[in-house]
Amino acid sequence: MAHFSVKNSERKYTIINSIFNQRMTHKRISRNQVKLILSLQKKKVREENSLFVIEGDKLVREYILAGNRVVLLAGKPEWIDGEQEAVTGGADDIATVSYEELRRISSLRTPHNVLAIAPMRKVHFSPGILRGRLVPALEYVQDPGNLGTIIRMAAWFGMTDIICSPDCVDFYNPKVIQATMGAFMHVNVWYRSLDDILGKAAGESITVYGTVTDGTSVYESTLGSEGIVLLGNESKGISETLLRHVTSRITIPGPARMTAGLESLNVSMAAAIVFSEFARRKPEV
Repeated sequence: MAHFSVKNSERKYTIINSIFNQRMTHKRISRNQVKLILSLQKKKVREENSLFVIEGDKLVREYILAGNRVVLLAGKPEWIDGEQEAVTGGADDIATVSYEELRRISSLRTPHNVLAIAPMRKVHFSPGILRGRLVPALEYVQDPGNLGTIIRMAAWFGMTDIICSPDCVDFYNPKVIQATMGAFMHVNVWYRSLDDILGKAAGESITVYGTVTDGTSVYESTLGSEGIVLLGNESKGISETLLRHVTSRITIPGPARMTAGLESLNVSMAAAIVFSEFARRKPEV
């Protein structure tokens, strides 16, 4: 007959409780961590530290499960304790925060349950990215939501690189990251002189498609599988400096284009329509 040992049983449950408590107990976020998160809303600080902020349950989870590590995972205790180890194990440091603390450190009006600090990617630009593919180029796009949505559209249509003029909104702006809905993990965004890039492209017979209001309908234009798709500023469009490099002027037709009181399409909406037409014309492999 087997004998039940009360002493061994108590020791067993003590060990289990110890492990459980270690998992359930996390340190509170520190003042220095709060200061760092808030400071990373500034481009200069992000660049100096090579760090950026990711906000939201889904974004943080997908980022870590894609094999990326984060420097800090800051979330509500119940979210951290209820999350799978594959996610929490991807953080170098974990800190709990209250909802009020999240409201203070979040860049969103309504914060989610968690945010993370992550290191910027280290990638190197090569002019070769212009060959054999479509590459969007953005001039002076200022709205974070627009850039984020364009990145999302590019990823959807299989574009892996975007070239931005230096005066475009920063790729690592928290609102840009949020607007990409995770697509920032799949698209490289480069900041370069578009005057130089487009000049070299024209010299190498790479088509530069310019989205303008007085061009040929995108549905009637000859579209290739290689080239640069240039999109201009939200209100000013493409500058004269860059227009001289455009070899194919395309526009999005609409019966209400000239109606008084109607503005031109939002740049991210225009990008989605143009990218879609390029994808529709792409030859089957």
